[in-house]
Amino acid sequence: MSEPRPLDVVLCWHMHQPQYRRASSGEFQLPWTYLHAIKDYADMAWHLEQNGDARAVVNLTPVLLDQIEDYAGQFARRAFRDPLLRALADPESVPSDDLARLIEACFRANAERMIRRHAPYQRLRDAYDSARTGGFHGYLSTRFLTDVCVWYHLAWLGESIAREDARAIRLREKATDFDETDRSDLIDLMGEVVRGIIGRYRALAANGRVELSTSPYTHPILPLLIDFIVARESQPDASLPHAPEYPGGVARAQAHVRAAIASHAGRFGKRPAGCWPSEGAISKASLSLLASSGFAWGASCETVLVRSLGAAGADLPPREAILYKPYVVGDASGRGIAMFFRDVRLSDLIGFRYADWHADDAIANFVGELEGIARSTAEHDAPIVSIILDGENAWEHYPENGFYFLSGLYRALSSHASLRLTTFSEHLVRNAPASRLDTLVAGSWVYGTLSTWIGEPAKNRAWDLLVAAKTDFDGAVAAGSLTGERLALVEAQLKVCEGSDWFWWFGDENPARTVSDYDRLFRDHIADLYRLMGVEAPASVGAVIGVGVGSPEHGGSMRANPATSSDGIHP
Repeated sequence: MSEPRPLDVVLCWHMHQPQYRRASSGEFQLPWTYLHAIKDYADMAWHLEQNGDARAVVNLTPVLLDQIEDYAGQFARRAFRDPLLRALADPESVPSDDLARLIEACFRANAERMIRRHAPYQRLRDAYDSARTGGFHGYLSTRFLTDVCVWYHLAWLGESIAREDARAIRLREKATDFDETDRSDLIDLMGEVVRGIIGRYRALAANGRVELSTSPYTHPILPLLIDFIVARESQPDASLPHAPEYPGGVARAQAHVRAAIASHAGRFGKRPAGCWPSEGAISKASLSLLASSGFAWGASCETVLVRSLGAAGADLPPREAILYKPYVVGDASGRGIAMFFRDVRLSDLIGFRYADWHADDAIANFVGELEGIARSTAEHDAPIVSIILDGENAWEHYPENGFYFLSGLYRALSSHASLRLTTFSEHLVRNAPASRLDTLVAGSWVYGTLSTWIGEPAKNRAWDLLVAAKTDFDGAVAAGSLTGERLALVEAQLKVCEGSDWFWWFGDENPARTVSDYDRLFRDHIADLYRLMGVEAPASVGAVIGVGVGSPEHGGSMRANPATSSDGIHP
């Protein structure tokens, strides 16, 4: 009697940051790209490098890779276009008017896991809080800024670096009164990490340890670029922007996809086989575009699958009968793409719940969940569990940046007799998809709808502002005033403005400070678009679009879906 085949398990980590660099100045407005590089991208590579039997899919967006390469050049030249890195390199050059803002910025970290964990950093925080109550006075000094800025970056270092690099160990032990040599050592260390990130993932892919996939260039929501109306497939009463559509949206979607393929091939030596559509947002038209562009696979969310299968009106089979397999989604021409759908519950356990568990308990629970799926699908042909989530924002909520959880998880899964870590492409090589999905209801990995990016008043105002800018762009192209290199620069900036992140953050449910940051940056990008076109931006670009008042879980950088099975997502 033959041994039962192991259950295929895919861990897919999505790595993305929007464009923080202003086209007009080259200045980076927010530091999250290089901070996640020295923490999450470095640690995830390390965990995969340490376990030769581990496998994963890592999705790297082109706009993220562009910024990593930019920062790598800044570190190599020691010429920084990021205010925090400039302050670290030369605190004496910081204008006195900027001290308070930069010191405050150096406390934008998880209070429990990243500040309180380090007693010297916490003491700086306490002193700062006391100074704010009684008047800043002496605390607004370059000496205070130096220590805070060094600790901010030490706290953001990935656990693999903090444990292994002698410079990081020495600086943490020194604790205070950091001097020029200390700051220089820290900059050297961070520069080495940032410059090595892309090469490490390239090597992991070349050795068959990871499959690298891509997303449309600046992470736009393809279904909405193509057609606003698809938002009503999952929410029939959704409010839409005043503009009936995004002008030339099909061509814009095609441009993002073509550019993403070229970016990936140029950096990693071959075309990507797979695409994580931005935010798992899909529609029939967007999947047709991905299929015709040569992608073998894509992925979205269980909530989209359930809503699509339910649209036919028939009763749904049990969850294990529909979720754990790929579906071919095609069009009338016969072009098709294999689609995998993430297990919401398992993905969100990692993203939102296990951070507060002991690592051993979380791993045992997760493995037990997978063993249960293996038993329930034992008679199915080639079942596969797709666990897909944000690969960067979860870990600051874990002790030690998820060090023990990720190390133990890879060990447990890669050595398990009835579970097999694999990739989407490897699964397709072994198993041709047997199921088709003929009805597709447009949606995303957030609630199975497109409501995170359209439908709320501020989101719709942002779309109308972008539509107006695109209309002006089209007019300039038609008039012949944009050609050659200048046209290429303007078109690249248009891609930036079309990214999904600006729309994500609009909405009352998000924190006021974050909404303000992204509102300003979106409008700055629109203003730069007009500046590159050689015309004055309309007054509407200067008006605030939205104001947040919420305090969502994890600060709103990720969205948890309702739990499956128990609340009506699936019977």
